Amino acid sequence: MMLAVTTIVTATLGGSSAAWAVENTTSTTSASPIKNVIILIPDGMANDATALARWYKGSSLTLDSMASGMVRTHSADAPIADSAPAGTAFATGYKSHTGFVGVLPDKATMPGQKAIAPGDERKPVASVLEASKLAGKATGIVATSEIMHATPADFSSHYPDRKNYDALSKQQVYNGMDVVLGGGSKYLEPAGRKDRENLISSIKALGYDYVTTPAAMKASDSNKLWGMFAPAGMAYNMDRDPAKQPSLAEMTSKAIEVLSKDKDGFFLMVEGSKVDWAAHANDPIGIISDVLAFDDAVKVAMDFAKADGETAVVAVTDHGNGGLTIGNNATSGTYDKEPLSTFIGPLKKAKLTGEGVEAKLNAKRTNIKAVMKQYYGITDLTSEEIATIKTAEPGSLNYAIGPMISKRAGIGWTTGGHTGGDVVLYTYAPNNDRPFGVIDNTDVAKYMARVLDLDLDSVSKQLFVPAKQAFTAKGATYKLDLTDAKNPKILVTKGNTKLELQIYKNIALVNGKKTTLEGVIVYNGVDAFVPQTAVDLIQQFVRTTGTTGDYTIWLPNTSAAILLFIIKE
Repeated sequence: MMLAVTTIVTATLGGSSAAWAVENTTSTTSASPIKNVIILIPDGMANDATALARWYKGSSLTLDSMASGMVRTHSADAPIADSAPAGTAFATGYKSHTGFVGVLPDKATMPGQKAIAPGDERKPVASVLEASKLAGKATGIVATSEIMHATPADFSSHYPDRKNYDALSKQQVYNGMDVVLGGGSKYLEPAGRKDRENLISSIKALGYDYVTTPAAMKASDSNKLWGMFAPAGMAYNMDRDPAKQPSLAEMTSKAIEVLSKDKDGFFLMVEGSKVDWAAHANDPIGIISDVLAFDDAVKVAMDFAKADGETAVVAVTDHGNGGLTIGNNATSGTYDKEPLSTFIGPLKKAKLTGEGVEAKLNAKRTNIKAVMKQYYGITDLTSEEIATIKTAEPGSLNYAIGPMISKRAGIGWTTGGHTGGDVVLYTYAPNNDRPFGVIDNTDVAKYMARVLDLDLDSVSKQLFVPAKQAFTAKGATYKLDLTDAKNPKILVTKGNTKLELQIYKNIALVNGKKTTLEGVIVYNGVDAFVPQTAVDLIQQFVRTTGTTGDYTIWLPNTSAAILLFIIKE
């Protein structure tokens, strides 16, 4: 008797069923000519902010030629959005709740919102970045805030609390991105973390070129680049020391240089983070500084896209902030008679933002008048204004100085918080396949996924399988072990197979042997979610007899199973 062993088909497992496909079947490809997407987000940029920056610059912005529509910014349960759910909408195509990063909300109560299905509360949903990575594309994030801040975290991690930097940053480190550039190094160091883990060592061990200066960033020729240029947020562009911190445009250029090496394409998210911070402080100088820096980054993206011919560019803020207006109560009777110099003249005198001025004050702040004259051209400070500057908390001087320069420049503000109006959508595509009109913030993610031929819902099912349910369905014992904050894990046992899954990482240990998963393991404070490849690590064997012989189906430690026909002759 001779045994013939022939590989017949491959299979991809999804949930309880398997979709079988012939091994040499040619996969279909998207009709879209777009291979790369760059989304740039000027966090909290009000509509008047671009007008103010344009007048200050004295010429048009790159953004001006890209306007194609407007975007509704509300969250799942509030008309005014926090950055976490607003960024989640851009990243995943789902609205969420204040503070929630990359997960569904507990409820969706705004008009027109579909109710959250029972059991789906706080469930992680896949981002365009994660789907791009699974499709074989290079991925990256760039931000002037700390990279674990709400918006960059929305694209690269999942947790229902934007303040949990330990959980968010660990996912970012292990989520397989190719480029990460921005601030936040102290949250990667043991001293800045509750779990005391040294993530900088982990980053280097994962093969990244870890850089901390513009020169080192520029010199790097690695395909995996991680740059940290500040302990937390980076400086406003106007205050920036070019030898110590790169500009947003420089980081964007370097990210594109690295990511564009991938022949399968790339996805890049770039955030001008501190436009929002300046707006919270009612600081027009900070806004001008970083709107113009953001526009420079947009030009970098646009120059690449136009030369490349396969890249779509989206630029859109997640929400308004501050209620900025060119014109305030003092100009109510003279608004149409005021020359441009009324508004721009005082702003042009400023050489630093309020944050930058803080470093120029002496320890006792006795040189306030001299500093404000030199760096803001203000010579008429009132005693009340001097007292405000003198008593301002460290790190918050822009909150003191911003309103002072605003008053002198006729700039109005309605709030120190976010606003709920529609925002401008800026887009470019080589075939003019871009959204127009008034769209929802979730449509931004859907547009990016469509042109890249990605199925976000399928990726969510592939990356975020409810762990307890999946493993117990296989007859395995399941334990969530949170006793060690530095190493929370899931322990699964079936027969002789012992499986350890490291939470917030993409690491599994099968009987002590390390395996890398296709995505990170997510714990949302109640439930854990794992990639389907983690579930597949629990082996199953089935043997049956058919008319042509014995059939053995083997499901090994991967998501692709091989069906072998063993035929007796």
